[in-house]
Amino acid sequence: MRGDSTELFSRTAPGRLFFIAALPGAVSMLASALYQLLDGIFVGHYLGDTPFAALNLAMPFVIINFALADLIGVGSAVPISVNLGRGERREADNIFTCASLLIVLSGVMMGAVLYAAAPWLMTAMGAEGEFAELATTYLRVYAICSPVTTIVFAADNYLRICGYIRGSMCLNLLMSALSGVLEFLFLGVFGFGIWGAAGATCAGMAVCAVIAYVPFFRGKALLKFVKPRFSGKMLREIIACGSPNFLNNIAGRITSIIMNFILVRMGGETAVSVYGILMYADGFVQPLLYGMCDSLQPAVGYNWGARSFSRVRAIERCCFRAAAVVSLASAAVIAVFPETVTRLFMSEPGSEALEMSCAALRLFALTYITRWYSFATQSYMLAVERPLAASLISVATALVFPVALLAALWPFGLTGIWLNFPLTSLAAALLSAAILHTLRPILNKPDCE
Repeated sequence: MRGDSTELFSRTAPGRLFFIAALPGAVSMLASALYQLLDGIFVGHYLGDTPFAALNLAMPFVIINFALADLIGVGSAVPISVNLGRGERREADNIFTCASLLIVLSGVMMGAVLYAAAPWLMTAMGAEGEFAELATTYLRVYAICSPVTTIVFAADNYLRICGYIRGSMCLNLLMSALSGVLEFLFLGVFGFGIWGAAGATCAGMAVCAVIAYVPFFRGKALLKFVKPRFSGKMLREIIACGSPNFLNNIAGRITSIIMNFILVRMGGETAVSVYGILMYADGFVQPLLYGMCDSLQPAVGYNWGARSFSRVRAIERCCFRAAAVVSLASAAVIAVFPETVTRLFMSEPGSEALEMSCAALRLFALTYITRWYSFATQSYMLAVERPLAASLISVATALVFPVALLAALWPFGLTGIWLNFPLTSLAAALLSAAILHTLRPILNKPDCE
C-alpha cells in the first residue's frame, strides 16, 4: 500500500510514524536477511558440515559483491530524500535514475572480478581440497548472477521513499519465501550440491528485483525515470552518503576474512562453523536494528532538508529507544538458548563443537548490551548529512576496534575471538557518545534557523 510520503514524513506524529514506517521496515529487513539464515540451515542439514563451513568461508566475499551496489543505493537515498524535502523533485528523479544504472554496471564489474578470483581467494584463505572447491563454486554462482541481483536492496530504499512501505515489506517476505522454497526443492528434493543453494537465493533475488521496479517502469511512483544527467557533484554526494554503509560492509568483511584466516589455522572447520553460527545470529538481530533505523532515514532526511529540526530529534528518540529494546531482548535470548541456536545449523553436532558453540554464543550475546547505541547513532549521522561521523563509527566498529582487539586478546585463543565482539561494541558505543556530544550545537538547532 502506498501513502503520500511527503505528508507522512512532515505531519505524522513521531510515535505513529515509527509504527507506520519503522516496524514494517524492521520486518522487511529481517525478511530480506532470512535468505542467509535459511541458506545456512538448509546447507547444514542437507549437505553436511564441510559444505556449511565452505559457505561460511565464501560468505564475506558474497557480501563484498553487494557492497558497491549498497554504496550507491544507500548513498543515493539520502540526497533523494533531502531534495524531496527541499521541493527539488527533478533533481531527486535524476539521482534515482543515475543510481539505478550505476548499480547494474557495478554488478557486472564486481561479478566478473569475483568469478575470476574465486579459486585463488579460497586457496589464500587456507582452504584445500573439497573445502576449497565447494567455497569456490558457491561464490561463483553469486558472481554470475550479480548484475540481476545486487539492485534488489537499493530498490527497497527507493520503494520506502515513495511511500510503498508495506509493499517493500511484502516484497522482502516474498524474496525470502521464494528463496527458501527453491532451496528446499534444490537441496532437499532434487539433491543438488552447494551450487543449488546459491542458485536458489539468486533466483529469488532476481525475481523480486524485477517486481520492485514495476511501479517505476510504469511511472506510478513518486520517483520517475528521467534522462540521466551524471555530474561530479552528484557522484561525490552519493559516495559521501553511501560511504558509511560501504565502509562498514567492506571493513566488516575484511575483519571476517581475517577471522576465518585465523580460525582455519586455530580450530579448523569446526571453528569456522562456530564463527558462522555467530554471524547467522547477528544476521537475525542486525536487520531488525538496521530496518528500524534505515526506514526512518527518509523521514529524518526530509525534515532535515525542510529545516524542521525539532521533528528530526523527536523521530530519532523513537529510533534509539526501539533499538535498545530489540538489542537487549536479543542479548537475553542468545544467552539463554545457545544450544537451540547451534542446532539450527548443526543437525548432529559433536560434543566438542556443541561445547565450543554454546560458550561462544554466551560471550557473543554480551555484544547487544551496547550495540544498539552505535547503530542508531550511525544511522542518525547519515540521515542528517554527517557522513564523516557515520563513516568513523562504521569503520571503527567493523575494522579498527576488532583488529586491534584481535592482537590484544590473542593470548586467550578462541575465547579471545569470541570476546572480541562485545568489547568492540562497547568501544563503538563510547565513540558514538563522544561524536554526539561534539555535534550537539548542530543537532540541537531550533527550527528554521
